[in-house]
Amino acid sequence: MLGIIIAMQNEADTLLRFAQIQKEYTLCGKKISEGRAFGHDFTLVLAGVGKTNAAAAAMLAVCKLGADKLLNFGLAGGISPQAKIADIFRVTRAVQYDFDLSEVNGTPKGTLNEYASPYLPLADGQSAFAKATLATGDKLTGSPADIPYLLSLGADLRDMEGGAIAHVSRFTGVPLYAFKAVSNRTGENSVSEYREFTERALGALADNMQRIIKEIDG
Repeated sequence: MLGIIIAMQNEADTLLRFAQIQKEYTLCGKKISEGRAFGHDFTLVLAGVGKTNAAAAAMLAVCKLGADKLLNFGLAGGISPQAKIADIFRVTRAVQYDFDLSEVNGTPKGTLNEYASPYLPLADGQSAFAKATLATGDKLTGSPADIPYLLSLGADLRDMEGGAIAHVSRFTGVPLYAFKAVSNRTGENSVSEYREFTERALGALADNMQRIIKEIDG
């Protein structure tokens, strides 16, 4: 079963508008939608914003609802020059950039305690979309202070959920497919651009949803 982990309702709606919904309910405080779209049965968990919400929803999808594949799609901030407003990227690796044990054990920032590398791999393969590295942290800010660090990680995009879902994917062994539409550029205009371009980015997601779902078949 395909488990879809989505932070916000407006992101979920880019798929749900095309779906035949069979059942809706709440489980462990999360809204669940079961249905079918573009030839795939799915269970969508509306996670809420942030890493804790995302990880909890992913664990619910895998351990309670029986997902054997995970999909995350939604909005992200652009960091690298290739990430332009409303462009869609397939994420092939993620890093939790706000995780830092460097002063304790000398590991690079972003490296989770049980791992040697900051990067968590996602499902990869041929894609209609450019591929990207995603940096995940629990903040959406207009401050440009993080940009040099994010670029040093090779990050193209920044969000608040993907890296946490990738962590669950890693330790459960359930593959994660992730696709992000750029809603804003990281920097001093980040918050105002997010407000201005959210609908444009969501429209790009909806227009490409069939292609996104198709890529799960490899």
